[in-house]
Amino acid sequence: MTSATIATLVKMIESPPAPEQEQVVEHLREYLPDLQDEVRWDQLVQRTQPSLVEAARKARREKAAGQAAPLDSSRL
Repeated sequence: MTSATIATLVKMIESPPAPEQEQVVEHLREYLPDLQDEVRWDQLVQRTQPSLVEAARKARREKAAGQAAPLDSSRL
């Protein structure tokens, strides 16, 4: 995060009265872990995307070749 971005954020937090400032800070405390989880999820999906695409292609090839069978959930 750049210094300008941080300065803007500080100005935004400082603009309401103190009780509302505390609410904003509490909201950020709750929001940031969720945001970090989303970033990690996006990174994971991006890293595994080529493998997922290849697995889907393989499944389509096997299905087209008659090598696929319906999923039997009782065998899981």
